[in-house]
Amino acid sequence: MSAHPTRSPAPGKHLCVIEKGQKPDHSCPKDAVTAEIGRQIVFDAAVLDTFDVKGFQSLHYDLLVLCAAIEFADRRWKRPQSWSRTFDVVVPVIDLKIWQRQDVTDSLQSALRHLTCDNWRFTFVQAKNLSPVGSRQIPLDFGKTKTFAIAYSDGLDSQAVSALSGERDEALCVRVTSSHQHRKNGDSYFTQIPFKVEGYQSNESSFRSRGFQFAAITAVAAHLSNVSRIVVPESGQGALGPVLLPLHNIYADYRNHPTFFRKMERFINAALGHRLQFKQPRLWFTKGETLRAFLDLPGKTAGDLTSTRSCWQTRRVVNVGDRKQCGLCAACLLRRLSLHAAGVDETPATYVLWDLSGSDVNKALSIIPQKADRDVMVKYGSVGVRHLQHLADMAELPDGALRVHVSEIAAATGATNQETLKNLRTLLVTHAKEWRAFLSAQGEQSFLKSWMDGGRYGRSE
Repeated sequence: MSAHPTRSPAPGKHLCVIEKGQKPDHSCPKDAVTAEIGRQIVFDAAVLDTFDVKGFQSLHYDLLVLCAAIEFADRRWKRPQSWSRTFDVVVPVIDLKIWQRQDVTDSLQSALRHLTCDNWRFTFVQAKNLSPVGSRQIPLDFGKTKTFAIAYSDGLDSQAVSALSGERDEALCVRVTSSHQHRKNGDSYFTQIPFKVEGYQSNESSFRSRGFQFAAITAVAAHLSNVSRIVVPESGQGALGPVLLPLHNIYADYRNHPTFFRKMERFINAALGHRLQFKQPRLWFTKGETLRAFLDLPGKTAGDLTSTRSCWQTRRVVNVGDRKQCGLCAACLLRRLSLHAAGVDETPATYVLWDLSGSDVNKALSIIPQKADRDVMVKYGSVGVRHLQHLADMAELPDGALRVHVSEIAAATGATNQETLKNLRTLLVTHAKEWRAFLSAQGEQSFLKSWMDGGRYGRSE
């Protein structure tokens, strides 16, 4: 039974997770889509070994199954034009009493609603199988007590902020990725995502629930390591920009926003009984400022930054000659802007599209053989340029126009409205200065400027 009464399920958006070898029971409507553990939800035994440590609880395994169920539902059903969907999800759990508690279900639904703008209703049922991990109870030992956890990627922010937050051997680096990646010298990675979700037909690409997955898995690692501080590496443009300037007809992206992390803290405390804090030490700094601060640390060089990766594009696009970054997607543009602000030069071989100074983007992209791929590059690049420009334009807005955002951020961070407004204004002004300098460096004929003036995919379209 669910923890509290729910409305009738929405047609076509009812998911039942079933255990390996089991069949749907009376808790699953006849028209429900099923996801079987072992088929659609596949746990990787090799990855689970990293969870098989002293202190691992069946409750942790329940949370991993829940993460997989949420991913399946989120990607299985395409969003309507109105964006929001309603899900009814049945999940088998081992610690049923905990998952049926009102504070757990309420905080879970609140976090997911804020993150995805969907309505999530859960029915938790008693699992018949025990957790497949935790049997060996290996001590989790990284040689030195960790003082903070950080969701670690190959990106600029992860590299810089992990170093700025403490000594290398103090950081519990949680590699939240779907595939195995090699460790860099000196890094202590806890794990990657221990499951794969298949069979959802890739109907929906927004995958907003990924933020919940990242935060939950990092929280499990932090709990097992007795760490109460999780460092969120995102700098100000990436954390606040998607909420300050949501794309047209798309719900604001709260994945790195303080309001989402306060909701996740309440959920983790309710479900795991572990009080932790998601800290955002670079919230009020641009990525460029973060990179400059990193370079000021003893022994840090530009080479530590240029070895990172930021690009969003598919392998087919970036495997031109050699694996590169595309150079034009929003992530690449923010990367290039920030490295420019930090005074770091990259080589032309870093990007498929290195030269941004030309007036004809199609000519610049001629190295990419498929027209469809070139069109995608132009589409996402023009959106990224407009976003960075509009964020710079916000520096000129009167205080009243920022009041709603200031109030929301202040409430989530515990700061005063006056202090938050000052910090936000400084962030926007610094971003505007860095953006103007980057555009100037591309020259007056750059197609980037034509996009801002109403060119292809510009404001007039």
